[in-house]
Amino acid sequence: MDHDRVDESNLHRQTLFRMEDIGRLKVFCVAKRLEGLNPDCRIIPIVRRLEPASARCLLPGISVVVDAADSVAVTYMLSDLCLEAGVPLVSASVLGQSGYVGGFCGSAPGYRAVFPDIPASLPTCSEAGVLGPAVAALGAIQAQMTLSILLEMQPSPLGQIISLDLEHWRSSSFRFDGAPAPEEEGPFILGLEEITEADRVFDLRSRDEKGPPSVEWAIRGPIERPEMLDVKAGRTVFVCSSGLRAWRAAKRFSGQSDAVAFIATTGR
Repeated sequence: MDHDRVDESNLHRQTLFRMEDIGRLKVFCVAKRLEGLNPDCRIIPIVRRLEPASARCLLPGISVVVDAADSVAVTYMLSDLCLEAGVPLVSASVLGQSGYVGGFCGSAPGYRAVFPDIPASLPTCSEAGVLGPAVAALGAIQAQMTLSILLEMQPSPLGQIISLDLEHWRSSSFRFDGAPAPEEEGPFILGLEEITEADRVFDLRSRDEKGPPSVEWAIRGPIERPEMLDVKAGRTVFVCSSGLRAWRAAKRFSGQSDAVAFIATTGR
């Protein structure tokens, strides 16, 4: 599932794509390439942005979910849904020359048990850069974990994290089988389809920032005055491109009142 199209900047790290694929939908390019490698595989490309409602509908009957998204908001969302459904999740993250792969949910704790808080700063690959071989190395480990889960190989990769630092030529690994979930899980990331007209919505993106639209009654732009966050106004929803700014705002807001704060992320 992906809504994005191939860009020239993808080619050095997303090796299924070629120059002639630029501008085409990624899922169709991937399906064509993989069918060429193994025509016995049944591949179902879905051209759609991954959101909670669509993810929840697809989870029944799924054996394992592979998270290759470039948005930490999507990773938290997938982990919450997979943990709820008891479906294994194999998630990978890479930036620059380092990253990690982990097996979450299923018989293991979820992503929040290892990463209870979103980092203070979270640059993307387009902002900080990434070397293709680092992506390939971590992607290979992610594929191995996925196959091990499907084949029920032992020991299970669920509950395991492997880290690679190819800048300093180091690797490490640890298990988190007994890691407890955080007492306060923080604001739940939800999709725009779950916002109602009764919600007070703050779209934290600047007016010239690109991205999908939020709801028409959203207050657009940074929160300039604390009094804008009136806790008596009912549920407050924060929207941003990656989920990071929305998470920070919701965390700050929820700490000031007994009201529950939510995040709505529009993705990248």
